[in-house]
Amino acid sequence: MTTKTRPDVADLFIIGGGINGCGIARDATGRGLSVILAEQGDLAQATSSASTKLFHGGLRYLEYFEFRLVREALEERETLLVAMPHISWPMRFVLPYHPDMRFEGDTPTGRLMARLMPWMKGRRPSWLIRVGLFLYDTLGGRKILPATRTLDLTRDPAGKALQTRFRHAYEYSDCWIEDSKLVSLNARDAAERGAQILTRKRVVSASRLDGLWQIETDGPEGRHSYRARALVNAGGPWVEDVIRNVARINSSEGVRLVRGSHIVTRKLYDHDRCYFFQGTDGRIIFAIPYEQDFTLTATTDKDHQGAPKDAACTNEERDYLLHFASQYFAKPVTVDDVVWTYSGVRPLYNDGAKSATAATRDYVLSLDENGAPLLNVFGGKITTYRRLAESALEKLAPFFPNASGRWTARVPLPGGDFPHDGVARLTDDLKAQFPFLSDYWAGRLVRAYGSEAATVLGNANAAADLGRDFGATLTEAEVRWLVTHEFARAAADVVWRRTKLGLRMTVDQIAALDAFMIAAAKDGALSPAAE
Repeated sequence: MTTKTRPDVADLFIIGGGINGCGIARDATGRGLSVILAEQGDLAQATSSASTKLFHGGLRYLEYFEFRLVREALEERETLLVAMPHISWPMRFVLPYHPDMRFEGDTPTGRLMARLMPWMKGRRPSWLIRVGLFLYDTLGGRKILPATRTLDLTRDPAGKALQTRFRHAYEYSDCWIEDSKLVSLNARDAAERGAQILTRKRVVSASRLDGLWQIETDGPEGRHSYRARALVNAGGPWVEDVIRNVARINSSEGVRLVRGSHIVTRKLYDHDRCYFFQGTDGRIIFAIPYEQDFTLTATTDKDHQGAPKDAACTNEERDYLLHFASQYFAKPVTVDDVVWTYSGVRPLYNDGAKSATAATRDYVLSLDENGAPLLNVFGGKITTYRRLAESALEKLAPFFPNASGRWTARVPLPGGDFPHDGVARLTDDLKAQFPFLSDYWAGRLVRAYGSEAATVLGNANAAADLGRDFGATLTEAEVRWLVTHEFARAAADVVWRRTKLGLRMTVDQIAALDAFMIAAAKDGALSPAAE
């Protein structure tokens, strides 16, 4: 980590360690600005670790005529693939078609079709899907990802898991992303460029004084004060709370908290493609290959009441997803198949939409110039986080005339400095260098650490050289790397965010890891990332 001297007054103080906050921190530090970021919990602990894990343009957003948002997201897919080929990769999506597919009634396309073709009674015709997929293929200047094609499900292996009534499908491209790793790697890159990353430090007050922001944090080590020329509120679901209760500013702007719940089941099919299912209620869900041995099915859209931290997949949402998927799969998906659920709250800009599904997924950046600048970040998609960061720095540019310009496009994140199609070769090289690795273990390490996987393993000649074995291929050497380089402090940070090994570990194994990390931190045997 960096050893640069910390300035007495930072250029930017960022509240929030999700993808938007960490993306802005990386971009700003690379432009020569001094940056402090404070996160009340672990990085990506809230919304940014509870996504559907996709870099995608948002095919269904075309029905809301959000063409700019879709185009920007489509353009970003390949930009991001090149910069992080270890944690993001192409995925093909199978969209089965049947005549009963319908629009949601309140989408702009649904209303237009109801006026022009009332005899369709809300049905989504195949020609309209083909038009949407043509736009999806062309809007973003696609070069790496393959184009849409039509499938005969009676012949294609994708049809084997589905009910026989589905005979035709469309297959298109989007991408997978390890969302929590994306956040921690952005934070790490920012720190290595000079940013100060503070985790488990809650901002309790922020006030303007003498042309600067005076910020106070509270954490395990007590209270600390900071000064900054500008404040960025990237609080995610807490963005409105930061405005009103931390900065104590009256504002009419706010967020609409929308809960997205997900279920993880046993593996439901044997190929590596994702399914895009359309319901008779007009909504869509995905069924996605997950962590090699599981299937991720998501997501719901429900207005969330209460604290963001209390978001959880309800039985009603779980059953909705199970019933939805069972309308497509040949074998019904039941509660007994579920191994894990998770839920996140999307902080969407409150645009007055009638339903949670219709609320805009676009981001809104609001600049308060009544004194030292305050930039509030509303909404956004994980796919467009880098573009959001660029837009945020453009908003702040007048206050920092000496800052340099855009630089992040296609610049690799740590471990991502290899060709976008080079994972297989990198995995083979790792296995050759460390013959004790199983195929699964080597593949997992490359997908987590990319070109740095060999550095994580060091000079080990056998698994025993990696220190304590916590189970599921998680070793002391990897834990130490995550603490030193990726801000991990507790077992949950490691097994549910930096990795998903919690799906394979027992409760006792996770508890043992937690006890080890706490004891080692107290003894000074584990050194956290520079703060």
